[in-house]
Amino acid sequence: MEMGRELFTQLGLALLLGLLVGLQRQRTEASVAGIRTFPLIALFGVLCAHLGLRFGEWVVAAGLIAVAAFFVIGNLARLKAGDIDPGQTTEVAGILLFGVGAFLVVGDKAVAVAVGGATAVLLQLKKPMHQFVAGMGEQDLKAIMQFVLLTLVILPVLPNRAYGPYAVLNPFKLWLMVVLIVGISLVGYVLYKVFGARTGTLLGGLLGGMISSTATTVSYARRSRESPGTAGLAALVIVLASTVVFVRVLIEISAVAAGHFRQLAPPLAAMLVATAAIATGAYFLIRHGESEMPAQGNPAELKSALVFGALYGVVLLAVAAAKALFGTKGLYVVAVISGLTDMDAITLSTAQLVNDGRLDATTGWRTILLAALANLVFKTGIVAVLGDRGLLRRLAGLFGLVLLAGAAILWLWPR
Repeated sequence: MEMGRELFTQLGLALLLGLLVGLQRQRTEASVAGIRTFPLIALFGVLCAHLGLRFGEWVVAAGLIAVAAFFVIGNLARLKAGDIDPGQTTEVAGILLFGVGAFLVVGDKAVAVAVGGATAVLLQLKKPMHQFVAGMGEQDLKAIMQFVLLTLVILPVLPNRAYGPYAVLNPFKLWLMVVLIVGISLVGYVLYKVFGARTGTLLGGLLGGMISSTATTVSYARRSRESPGTAGLAALVIVLASTVVFVRVLIEISAVAAGHFRQLAPPLAAMLVATAAIATGAYFLIRHGESEMPAQGNPAELKSALVFGALYGVVLLAVAAAKALFGTKGLYVVAVISGLTDMDAITLSTAQLVNDGRLDATTGWRTILLAALANLVFKTGIVAVLGDRGLLRRLAGLFGLVLLAGAAILWLWPR
């Protein structure tokens, strides 16, 4: 009875995944296979896998050849009729779905379901993916290739052991953090390319925070001086980008110190909520008008990655030294200085020390929050130097509320 339930579960999942992919193919008017054929292929894969367990693996191979032959015969018939689509997406999806059906039996069902769902999503995203590729320039392709270089070429060859004073400089972990930060920024850059420059105020602020909130502040500060009438929208975009910084902080903590996330995250999440509330209020007050996002640079430049890697190493060493030599007060001073220009380095270094047991979680989140507040002060200084006076007044008021919220969390949050 247990085996029967398992078989019906596998057949049910195969049927659902086949219907999902078949529905998508039917909508695109694929004539080789549609909403009925794909479920049959997935079910065929499940049955072939069960027969293979009993009679040998050759049954699965024979089933795969049969599915491929079905597509060949179907395309030959279409060719004779003078109706042939040179694309092979439907055929590849059918063969893949046969494999998904077989994997439901011999592998992890969760993986098989994920692959089937991802297949349907990829098929549905044809138009935006083609638009993205068509809109890619040489610099965009360079950004992706450089990220591959950072991740797959450089990272595996680095030694995974600690060096230097306080034993905190691990080349592999240092570069892993570089990959993490570049990856987050690259996601924002890709979304910017997908949606284009005219993303609107809300999306412009969110993408600006993902790519670089400091660069976003500089761009909009300069724009406000050239066009003083855009000061309100510029203030809104900068606040939105600064709100996303706290999302980045939480992502970085979860990646580096997942075991301490529950201790580190709540006060920082509260800060995110407070900042988001202030940004939301600003949005409803200043949302009128259009805001075109400034051109964004390649976040995967090797030079930028090396600079961040060096900065992260220096901050990591400085935090460890300050804690060892001067205690918590010295650590807070380093946090404020580091946070003036970069939040990622101090967040990652503090989370790493908490994860290694060199720093308690309470001191960790306070260090990160102090750095975030210092970063807001630095951005206000950027606007004072580069921006319009109207932008400075608006941003000072909004950031003033954020700083008050941060001070309240530092003062009132239980230790």
